[in-house]
Amino acid sequence: MSNVFKKFLKKRKRAKIQAQNEKAARTAGRNGDDYQQQLSRHRHAVIRKTVITASVVIAAAAALLIFIEKRSYRSYKTIQIHEQEDVVSNQYEMMSGKILRYSPEGASLVNNEMSAYWSSLYEMQNPVADINDDWAVIADVDGTELRIFNKEGEAGSVTTSYSIVKARISANGLVAAILDGGDSTWINYYASDGSLIAENQTHVEDPGYPMDIAVSDDGEIMMVTYQFIDGSDTTSYVAFYNFGDVGQNEPDRIVSGYTYEGVVIPEIEYLDADSSLALREDGFTLYKGRQIPKEAVTEKVDKEIVSTFSDDETIGMVFKNGDKDKKYTMKVYSPEGNLRFEKNFNIPYTTIKMSGGNILLYNDSQICVMNSRGTTKYTGTVDGSINNFIKIGWNRYLLVMDSGVRVIKLS
Repeated sequence: MSNVFKKFLKKRKRAKIQAQNEKAARTAGRNGDDYQQQLSRHRHAVIRKTVITASVVIAAAAALLIFIEKRSYRSYKTIQIHEQEDVVSNQYEMMSGKILRYSPEGASLVNNEMSAYWSSLYEMQNPVADINDDWAVIADVDGTELRIFNKEGEAGSVTTSYSIVKARISANGLVAAILDGGDSTWINYYASDGSLIAENQTHVEDPGYPMDIAVSDDGEIMMVTYQFIDGSDTTSYVAFYNFGDVGQNEPDRIVSGYTYEGVVIPEIEYLDADSSLALREDGFTLYKGRQIPKEAVTEKVDKEIVSTFSDDETIGMVFKNGDKDKKYTMKVYSPEGNLRFEKNFNIPYTTIKMSGGNILLYNDSQICVMNSRGTTKYTGTVDGSINNFIKIGWNRYLLVMDSGVRVIKLS
């Protein structure tokens, strides 16, 4: 075979191989593009499916919440009965998700079956409890004994030099107390073990008689409402004492104070670390600020307020409106001072309060449960005489009757 012909065959073979390679490359490219397109379509399909699934779940959850929010009950079931409970001397409040039972002889933390986690003995004439999450203080009003508790049991005790008027506790166990010393009053501050942190003597002339006291969650700010007579007018003064670094250089540690002429402010409360509330005879005032509280919102009403109630999330007022069929009007506000709802009703209640996020109204034989949006969940009568009514869990309530204690469930 001639060299020329051999060269021709080699050249032809190389051309054929190159053509095959180019064809393979083109095929691979097309297949790669198809794969990328398929992968992209799959990803988009997965995303669409996930979005649709999430939307369905969110919609179902929202529908369930709306159903729960709007649902009303026609009756209740008695889950447990405790007839041996001494309802004459015992009192009951919620503490740390359980029930604080206390009396002049002692206190205990119990479950729904009234079985005790712990108990503590003392002697008091008129015990009154203040509870803040996992902490509680029980004060012998007009006496001199204070007992401080957490969810594990007794943490500290105090024997005061003067008669106790009121005591309040922070979320970390610090206690503020108003003491009546006769010609003067004292506002004392105690650690959770009962040791004295600070004391402040007050006089009727300056700054006035202390009506109520409140403590911030961290125990750093103490809020006091005073009342005094200025000429012929009753005047209130709300003072904020800072026991942290910010207040150490201020006179008497008062970092802010507000005077209200012609207004009585009988109740005050801390809503959270940054918000506090003054319940006035003509409405309420909200204060904002962790270190130096300032006036934020004042809401006034031009009718006589017959009841107030509040918790961390709700501020409520009830006043008469002159309507014969529904003689009461309830106004409920958010912690920011925004009107949440206004509702006329005609429930002959003797007690109204917040409990477990619900508004509870009751008298000797009737109970009414509303949620914080104004939906009436249940209203009806109860056999026996009601001493107390408390929400203790989801759709479960404690009825303290003259014959014993019942745990009920709305149905």
